[in-house]
Order: sequence, then C-alpha cells, then structure tokens
Amino acid sequence: MQMTEHQSVSTLRKQRIATLLGEINVQVVGNGPAMICWPSLMMTGLMWRGQVNHFASSHKMVLIDSPGHGESDPLKRHFTLEECALCLSQILDRLEIENCVLLGNSWGGMMGGVFAALYPTRIRAAILMNCTASACGWRQKMEFLVMTSLLHRLGTVPKPIVTRTVKAFAGATTESTKPEVVEFIRSTVAAARPDSVCWAIDSVVPRRTDHHALLGAIRKPVLVVAGEEDRTFPVAETRAMADAIPGGQFRVLPKVGHLAAVESPQAVNATIEEFLREVVA
Repeated sequence: MQMTEHQSVSTLRKQRIATLLGEINVQVVGNGPAMICWPSLMMTGLMWRGQVNHFASSHKMVLIDSPGHGESDPLKRHFTLEECALCLSQILDRLEIENCVLLGNSWGGMMGGVFAALYPTRIRAAILMNCTASACGWRQKMEFLVMTSLLHRLGTVPKPIVTRTVKAFAGATTESTKPEVVEFIRSTVAAARPDSVCWAIDSVVPRRTDHHALLGAIRKPVLVVAGEEDRTFPVAETRAMADAIPGGQFRVLPKVGHLAAVESPQAVNATIEEFLREVVA
C-alpha cells in the first residue's frame, strides 16, 4: 500500500459530531450509498484510506476517528460496546444517513457486530475484520492492565509499547516486506494521546464482555474477515464470531495480520466488492 494520499483522500471533508462519548471527528468524501469505517484501537479513520481511494467513486465514505482517538474529543471515562453502537447511531443521525454498509476493524469489528444486532434498520451489510466476540482472556487482560497503567503514569507512548503494538498489529509478511506500512502503524501509535486512549484500551480489552449470544439477533448480511497472520486474534477465535451470526460468512486473508485494510488494501477491497455484489441490491 502506498502511503501517499491520493486525490480522493485529499478532498475529505471534516466534521465534528456531538455524541454521548464526546465530539467525534468524522471525514466524508464521495456520493452514493454510505460506507462507514470505524478503526482499531490506536488507529484513526485514515487507516481506511485504501478503501476511500477505491470506493469513493461509488459510495459516500465516512471515516471515523473513534472516541478518544485522532481529532475526536479525549475520553474521560470507560464505555461499553453498546455505548459505541449508540455513538455510531448518533453520527448517522447527524449525517442524515438512514442506513449504511459498515466496515470495522478490531474495536470497529466488535462494535459493528453489536451495532448490527441492536440497530438492524440502520445497516444494509457489515464487513467486520480482525475481531472477536469473546471476553478478554486473563493473560491478555493482565498485559493490557499493565500497559494502561504505564501509559497513565508516563503521559506518553513509550518506544517499547509502540514496538509491541506494531508487532501485534502487523503480520510477519508485512513486517518483512512492507516497511511503509510498518512506519504508518508506528507513527500513528506513537501519536496517540495516552491519557485518552487508556480509557478506550481498558474498555475494549480488559473490560470487554462476551457478545456471542447478542450476535444471534443479527438478521443482516455480515462477512467476518480474519488475517492469516493476525497475532492479536487467532483465526479460530474470529471464526467463532462468524459462527455466532445467523448466515454469517467467513474469509481468511493470506499473508496479513491485524490491520488487513492497511496491510493489503487491494485484497480487502476485492473481498468487500465480492461480498456486496452477493448481498446488497
């Protein structure tokens, strides 16, 4: 993926929208059916620019800086995925979007499953990538509690945490062959606001609850995508999320890790197009 900004990205229009989780920065470009993009922890809406460059000619692309990230308001409390889903509903209301195709990665994928279950009339289809419906395991919970404690105390994102996050996010193939993607991940993580993202990390990782039962209420088309080299969520864990969704489809993308849309935008775009041709009139 080239990290240069193409014309479609350079014409993104920024807008701040008041929600229960503070003012959220959104960037919009294109016309047509809405495609909403919610990123991973530690990333911003610009992780989706490979999708903007591909789909803005046919869709209204809405890139979200999730709560506490990028140019959205800092967080000052914990939240639930249900509150994130309500936040997205408020964003759609403000943008006068009746329903959408939802793209979500990791946090965005978890939230997207909850949103599809709770707001069925607001969604036409969802592509949920590199995500889980499981509660956090004890080992990961302890690791992330230590991480957020350090971030709170230091007030910056130290180099070891940046390095650890890049390792968790980039697949082995990306690490060895795509230095521009690794640098994009590294610089985005390093720029995060520790006092704000700590609340999000605690909410999405240690405090996360199991949502498999809730996903059984989904009645809209959903594709769950796993990265073959995802070091954060094993393929089997992501597959279990797809299995919990009635009619849910599942794909594994080869040679990508936790940030598939950044690591291999062409493969992700082709997967999205194929799925939407099948399920969206």
